[in-house]
Amino acid sequence: MRTLVSPVHVNLNKKPKNARVIEGFPGFGLVATIATGFLIDHLKCEQIGKYHFEETPATIAIHGCKLVDPVGIFYCKEYNLVIIHSITSPKHIEWHATEMVEEICKQLNAKELITIEGVGSSEARSRAFFYSENPATKKKFSQMGIDCIGEGIIVGVTAGLLQKYPDNLTSIFTETQSQMPDSKAAAKIIEVLDKYLELDVDYKPLLKQAELFETKLKSMVAQAEHAQKEQEEKKMSYIS
Repeated sequence: MRTLVSPVHVNLNKKPKNARVIEGFPGFGLVATIATGFLIDHLKCEQIGKYHFEETPATIAIHGCKLVDPVGIFYCKEYNLVIIHSITSPKHIEWHATEMVEEICKQLNAKELITIEGVGSSEARSRAFFYSENPATKKKFSQMGIDCIGEGIIVGVTAGLLQKYPDNLTSIFTETQSQMPDSKAAAKIIEVLDKYLELDVDYKPLLKQAELFETKLKSMVAQAEHAQKEQEEKKMSYIS
C-alpha cells in the first residue's frame, strides 16, 4: 500500500456501522457528482463529515447561502447509506482520494463500497454496465438485465479502488458522449442504483432537476479548475 507523507484521517460526526458507501468524484461527464448530488437532496441526507485535499488549491463553493465542501460526506438513516460527494477533481491526487475513501469504509466497517463512473461512448445512448467479483452481486445485476463491462480502461479513483478494494466493491458505469455535465447518463446511474439498492427513488425527475444542478455544478467545477490552473502556473513560474 502506498504511504502518504501525512496519513489520511477523516473526522465523522456519526459512524453508522455496516453502511453501504457510494463515492462520487468528478469524472467523465461529471456523472458521479451529479448522481450523488441528486441522491443527497432526494433522500434528505444529513452531512456527517467533510474533507479537503491540501495538494489542491483552497476552494469552496457557495450555493443557496450555504457552503458546499470540496468533499462532503452524507448519511441517509432510512437506507443506512453513506454518500461521498465531491466537487474537487481528483486529477494528480487519485491515490490520496482512494485512501480517503478507504479510510471512511474502514471506520464504518462498510458492508459494500459502490463506485459510479461515466465512460466515453460514441453512441447516442446511455447504457449501464457493472463490475463485481461477488457472485451474488453478479447474479442480481444479471437479473436486472445489466451486463458486466466487457472491455475498457478505467482511470482515476475508481481504478485505485478496484486495485485496492476489489473484494467488497461494486462498480456501476454508464456511457456518456460528453466531457460536459451529462444529466441523462446520471439519470441512468440513479435508475440502476434504485433497482439495485431498492431505494424507491423516482429517478425520472432527475432529468429536469439535474439540468438546474448541472448549471450550478458546471460553474463550481470551472471555478475550481481555474484556481488549480492558476496555482500550477505560479509553480511553473517559480521553477522557471
